[in-house]
Amino acid sequence: MSRPDLNLLFVLDVLLAEVSVARAARRLQLSPSAMSRALARLRETTGDPLLVRAGRGLVASPRAIELRERVRQIVHDAESALRPSRKLDLQKLVRTFTLRTSDGFVETFGPGLVARVRDQAPGVRLSFASKLDRDSTSLREGTVDLETGVVGKATGPEVRAQALLRDRFVGVVRSGHPLSKGNVTAARYAAGQHVRVSRQAPGKAPVDEALAALGRQRDVVAVVGGFSAAIALARASDLVASVPERHTGGLRGGMFTFPLPMRTPDITVSLMWHPRLDADPAHAWLRARVHEACARP
Repeated sequence: MSRPDLNLLFVLDVLLAEVSVARAARRLQLSPSAMSRALARLRETTGDPLLVRAGRGLVASPRAIELRERVRQIVHDAESALRPSRKLDLQKLVRTFTLRTSDGFVETFGPGLVARVRDQAPGVRLSFASKLDRDSTSLREGTVDLETGVVGKATGPEVRAQALLRDRFVGVVRSGHPLSKGNVTAARYAAGQHVRVSRQAPGKAPVDEALAALGRQRDVVAVVGGFSAAIALARASDLVASVPERHTGGLRGGMFTFPLPMRTPDITVSLMWHPRLDADPAHAWLRARVHEACARP
């Protein structure tokens, strides 16, 4: 049996990324006819059409979608294996890393992380992007280098994840709020007016499930998309916010924080990245700095 032409892997990687013969040809500096011939060879080798005509464009076949991440990783590993080994010189490293994080991360852990990075690698810039969902597309496409959050069903199966910190939900109200005086029971907590963060979980949030186990239900009068907004509303009103304790430490200054009067599961916040960056020494260095910044003093 003849060996397959491994050069086709590089062509297939670009074709699956661009989903266009013309764009792939420009990227590889080939003529459209040469790219069409390469696609024909790939179809013959894999036994699959890979890219199928749909209107004026092309769409990836199910087999092509299945191969996309595997081929991308193989190509990345091959390029890394053939690249000369270089010792990481942090003083000369010039690079921008993008971190996608939830509300509160930058305020709570950002200052320590930036200080560590600037002290060791003055040419490195950190760009923090808001995390509006749990989809892993930005990691997969390379527009984000690192992400923090809770690993869930929306997290891509190929994504690498390391536990970063454990957190728990606490209640927070403005200074002088009735709940800031006396023992906070489940009855007093549930009787208040609450602001809920919609991204906590699909369906019932952990707080609501814990209250339901006690036969109680909170009165949610406002729903927001992030913890900082929930805390801002609670700070300026009589609303009660329930937020992760460590993750929002930099947002709750001057407010009254109390343990929830019912048991809720702890949260494991993880650091996530795409496997193609596993062997990148600069990326590995940054991952270590994030862990240091999030470690308890």
